[in-house]
Amino acid sequence: MDFEPPSKRLSLLAIVGGVLTAAIAIAGLETLSRNSRQAPQVVTSPKPIVKPLPSLPPGLPPEATEIAKLDSKSWSLQGTPVSQQQLQAVKTPYVAAGTGAGSLTPEEQAIAQTAWKYFEANWNEKTGLVNAVDGFASITMWDQAAALAALVSAKELGIVAETEFNAKMSVSLKTLATMPLYKGELPNKVYNAKTLLPVGYGQLDKRQEIGWSALDIGRMAIWLKIIGAKYPEFQEQTEAVWKHWKVDRLTKDGDMYGTAVVKGKEQVNQEGRLGYENYAAFGLKLWGMKVDKALDYQSKVAYVNLYGQGVPYDRRDYSNSQANNYVLSEPFILDGIETGFQSLPKPFADRVLEAQAARYRATKKLTAVTEDNLDRAPYFVYSTLFVNGEPWSTITPEQKSQYHLRFLSTKAAVGWHVLYNNDYTQKLFDFVNTNMKAEKGWYNGFYELLNEPNAALTANNNGVVLESLLYRKVGKPLTVWAGVQATP
Repeated sequence: MDFEPPSKRLSLLAIVGGVLTAAIAIAGLETLSRNSRQAPQVVTSPKPIVKPLPSLPPGLPPEATEIAKLDSKSWSLQGTPVSQQQLQAVKTPYVAAGTGAGSLTPEEQAIAQTAWKYFEANWNEKTGLVNAVDGFASITMWDQAAALAALVSAKELGIVAETEFNAKMSVSLKTLATMPLYKGELPNKVYNAKTLLPVGYGQLDKRQEIGWSALDIGRMAIWLKIIGAKYPEFQEQTEAVWKHWKVDRLTKDGDMYGTAVVKGKEQVNQEGRLGYENYAAFGLKLWGMKVDKALDYQSKVAYVNLYGQGVPYDRRDYSNSQANNYVLSEPFILDGIETGFQSLPKPFADRVLEAQAARYRATKKLTAVTEDNLDRAPYFVYSTLFVNGEPWSTITPEQKSQYHLRFLSTKAAVGWHVLYNNDYTQKLFDFVNTNMKAEKGWYNGFYELLNEPNAALTANNNGVVLESLLYRKVGKPLTVWAGVQATP
């Protein structure tokens, strides 16, 4: 795949009426994306463009149509670019104001403890792998990286004792260093978290090797470096994981590549779009891999004005590359928390957040959008600022509109708040704390038009909450806090 990040396709699973239902067929997702190095022509307009309103299902409140109207005329393709001066590389990783107190407030500590409940309920002790979705023993490398981030955070926040931390970490790393691999090369995209059987999406008992994701492995690469640097007693194990994988297949000529098996044949595809591509490439760079093209955001970026804010997006969209160029909150949040905006420039993140705050001012709907599981069909969506020429679109990976299912994301709300700590992010944070708590962690979000929680529970959502609060405590990007050094 070119860009269907992480575990996101696996995450098309949800508990419905107590029964976990797979929501997508692998064949519909593993489509080959074509080479997209040539930038398409960009048509610009000095005036806002009004798109036809999305089709809305019956039963929504009257405000739904009014919000859709505002979104449909909120944009112009003549986006205000970030200046070259602002884009100059920042030598010192960014540190958010108000962080580094050495301890959390009682409220923040309680939020962290609630997030850890997900992992208590979904940790498989034999393998050290964590269910990606509550109650369903399926896992990807993206979700397992979130689980390792959660474990580190829980230890450092005083939620997990050192003995438990050591035991869990040792088993997890041993599994990663010995697990069966796709064609004996790299981690399969999906595993049975209990048996380590390589499987397809939504299946647990049938062995199926379906390829690997460079994006998933890139996130895992960052966390292997953090763990090895912060806890020297585990450095040998983290390096054993990397040596177990034939990582040379992840890159070619500075780009990242993943594989998909389509009709029984392996396809190798350039992977990533602006955001996740840069973030994951940074992880590979830490291990000495050549990813200069994947890290190069300037040759790929264009800008769209959304509610008056010039938001960066990737020129390579579905029309010219057969890959969706989602603009989402999560890659910017992870980059800020983990690297201090060393893979993407902070001014990009500033614009992505401010556009969402501007939408709130116009629509009165708190906005913190990104991709995640749903608790109902179609069970997973990309809730975007912009994708494939459409503003504020919420779609499935197959581009089917789900505008009515846009939701405020819990992980995005918490992540934005620890990074920016302003009046708007405080509203997001307070709303999450009031409305999204569950018995086994934090719900994924809140549907803005349905006015009810998105009650899906996932490892990634709760993992991002925990690492965000670790960042709040230590006051440093987590790679800096751990003392990570890139491999020469």
